[in-house]
Amino acid sequence: MTVRIAGNDYRTLTPPELGAWTPSLRVSVVIPAYGGQDKLDLALAGLAGQTYPAGLTEVVVVDNGSEPPLRLPAIRPPDTRLIVCPVPGRAHARNAGLRAAGGDVVHWLDSDVVPDRRAVEAHMRWHHAAPYLVVTGRLRFTSADLPAPEAVAAAGDLAELFEPAEPHAWLVDLVERTGGLTDHRARAFSLHVGGATSVNAALLARAGPMDTDLVLGQDTEMGYRLAQAGAVFVPEPLARAFHLGPTMRMRDKAPIDRVSHAFVADRIPAYRWLRSHPNRHWKVPCLEVIVEAGRGRRPGYDEVRATVDAVLAGTVPDLAVTVIGPWDEIRGESRAPLADPDLDLALIRGHYAHEPRVRTARAPAGDAPYRLRLPAGWTPGEDGLAGLLDLAADGGYGLVSVLLAEGPGREVVTARLERTAAFARAAIVLRDGEDLDDAVEDTFGTLWADGHAYGFTPGPGTITGRRGAYRARIEAEAEAARLAKEVERLRGQAGRWREEAGRWRRSTVELRREVGTLRRELATLRRAHRRGLLSSMRRAIARRL
Repeated sequence: MTVRIAGNDYRTLTPPELGAWTPSLRVSVVIPAYGGQDKLDLALAGLAGQTYPAGLTEVVVVDNGSEPPLRLPAIRPPDTRLIVCPVPGRAHARNAGLRAAGGDVVHWLDSDVVPDRRAVEAHMRWHHAAPYLVVTGRLRFTSADLPAPEAVAAAGDLAELFEPAEPHAWLVDLVERTGGLTDHRARAFSLHVGGATSVNAALLARAGPMDTDLVLGQDTEMGYRLAQAGAVFVPEPLARAFHLGPTMRMRDKAPIDRVSHAFVADRIPAYRWLRSHPNRHWKVPCLEVIVEAGRGRRPGYDEVRATVDAVLAGTVPDLAVTVIGPWDEIRGESRAPLADPDLDLALIRGHYAHEPRVRTARAPAGDAPYRLRLPAGWTPGEDGLAGLLDLAADGGYGLVSVLLAEGPGREVVTARLERTAAFARAAIVLRDGEDLDDAVEDTFGTLWADGHAYGFTPGPGTITGRRGAYRARIEAEAEAARLAKEVERLRGQAGRWREEAGRWRRSTVELRREVGTLRRELATLRRAHRRGLLSSMRRAIARRL
């Protein structure tokens, strides 16, 4: 039974201790080389003293057109071959070595890298634990004088010959800040470097050979395809090796990145920062939307068009649409086209014949990191696909099932957002009789989402498009300008009201003052009147007496 690893958490594996186990897998060490006979001699001398059994090791040296031609030195592993690849380029040389390799594991090794005597064993102990691993050793870069091959073959510890040396800084940083690649599995494939990486051969066959169209960045692009094939990436610090001198990237990082990024952006959707253009189309899209078309107009042209048009009008331009159908069974022109049972298929194919993001096929393309299986006739909201992708990426889910409708008979209509790497991994570890979705749940996790929350509706929706969006923006700007003028008018009116209120306040104060004065005068008059009246009464009484 194949062991299951969740995400990239290889820590659930228990590889055997070095020197305390019996290996059985055969390894093919593939060394592409162009010139540098003195360094190749040291690399082969390092391989000659490995603790991994020589009977399970073959070495394939690929001379990539060296002048003078390379030769095999006296100190080398017993099963070492030299082949020639006249086509220039390291990717061509690696592919030539791959075709010649017959091992269960392929171990890439650069011709200027000298492995420690336990390096191959440290790699191979992991491959005996699971059949879908990519293992990268720890490189150190030395500027020491080159020793004799005899000294390398006899050394118990290569540090005695090559230290002091510098670490592979960016690789060490990647491993340390991601918890050994277990915390940030989306970038784990970046660990694949050709100088000291081993790959299960069957996994490599599923991923395919090196991309010979790339000028630089072949190792990283291969790592990305291995991830899509279901790989788990393992950093192995005990697999030590010394790189003789700095790499080309260490010498000229900026120009190397400039060239590499120009090509890998088209092929690695995970490098989102290289895809900053809002409307570019790329060789490998981030998302493939799969819509099925049937014969007999079920689902037909109208349903398919509603779905495809809504997908193309959304805020995720980095996608492709595959319409699945029996396209090779369409009979072609008919004397009565309106009665042709294949009319809707012909309409679909004709309508999207010149749309570069839509293709008609029997099966999905399968190279995008995500696939959305969407029933024809259902349309996502403008931001619906972007929201689903964020949901899947943030949670690391292998499958997000989207509930679209649930009928009275409990029939359920769903869409499925599938992570390619998760389903590839699940296919590797699938048990007899087990549902593939259950294996995805074990390795990456699954989730249900409400389609309404992501704007999914049945039937054609309102598609704004770029012109509509532009018109809406112009209308919104005009409305904003109108409202701004209205705000200014109201502000002026409010100012006038404040002035009027101030005048009324002042008038009220003055009136209060006048009333107070009158009250005081009235009180004085009343007192005077009372005093005068009292005096008159007193005089009258006096007269009577």
